[in-house]
Amino acid sequence: MNKMNNQAVEISRYITSFLTAYAPAHLTNSEHTLRTYETAITLYIGYLESVCNVKAKDFSSQCFERKQIEGWLKWLSEERGCTPDTCNIRLSSLRAFLRYLSSQNVKYIYLSTEAKSIPLRHTVKKKVKGLSRDSVKAILAEPDLATNSGIRDETFLVMLYATAARLDEILSLKIENVRLGTKKPYITISGKGNVIRTLYLLPKAVEHLKRYMEVFHGNSLKPESYVFYSRNNGLSGKLSQAAIRKMLTKYAKQAHAKCPDVPLDLHAHQFRHAKASHWLEDGMNIVQISLLLGHAHLQTTMIYLDITTEQEAAALATLEDESVKGTLPKWNP
Repeated sequence: MNKMNNQAVEISRYITSFLTAYAPAHLTNSEHTLRTYETAITLYIGYLESVCNVKAKDFSSQCFERKQIEGWLKWLSEERGCTPDTCNIRLSSLRAFLRYLSSQNVKYIYLSTEAKSIPLRHTVKKKVKGLSRDSVKAILAEPDLATNSGIRDETFLVMLYATAARLDEILSLKIENVRLGTKKPYITISGKGNVIRTLYLLPKAVEHLKRYMEVFHGNSLKPESYVFYSRNNGLSGKLSQAAIRKMLTKYAKQAHAKCPDVPLDLHAHQFRHAKASHWLEDGMNIVQISLLLGHAHLQTTMIYLDITTEQEAAALATLEDESVKGTLPKWNP
């Protein structure tokens, strides 16, 4: 049996460490994103073995240099038929691993630098298909509240829309992150980059959540338990994204028959986009919406909601007016 060289062993260990320990602990708690990392690295290793004839036992730093990565992207596009968007996602995932690799050993820094210099494929920005207020109402009316599963589903949908949080942010919510007994009830969620933000709840959302907690958690509230937990794994296992997708498909089909505006390909992110759009329609400032969505940059919110520069300027002017309301003029009357 051919032995692996020392560098191949080192790189293989770093791949395992990245996927099983580093990424879940420091990059994301999203199951979808973690699978994306794993898929990209698996495809890259498959490319090295099948196209470049480089087996795992022969891995070296040369296997992750720019020339190899560009060949992989071309292979993804031409042989596997991946779209520019998919190629960019794969490249971003590989970059994340190479950043980790370079942080563990300085001799690999150049690999991360080279990967970063590879330009992303040109893509056409896809607008998120929104949900009208009527669509949201139609979907929320579908769960059967005579059943426990119906109560759970309605509460989950209400939380998605009321908070405009990302799917995994709601799925990752634990009992210790919920405060319903305060004057202003709120939840604390961990977003992208492990950024913590507080989201206050309106009375309707509080009412739904209290009823759900009573049915599914009773009086023995354990801080470490997931609010929306898996029946198979119990309180210590959060509800899966696959289960949510199945639930949304079911209710979308039922609601679409009554309200044609409801898309049959409904997905959780549409509730987030819908709430943000409805906030904007109700006159909420774009800067406030950006904070509630957890966007690091205002420009992200502008693109997300198709905000024009004129609307941004008006929003910033409004904030400026608010900040100087109580300021006395510097001139004499």
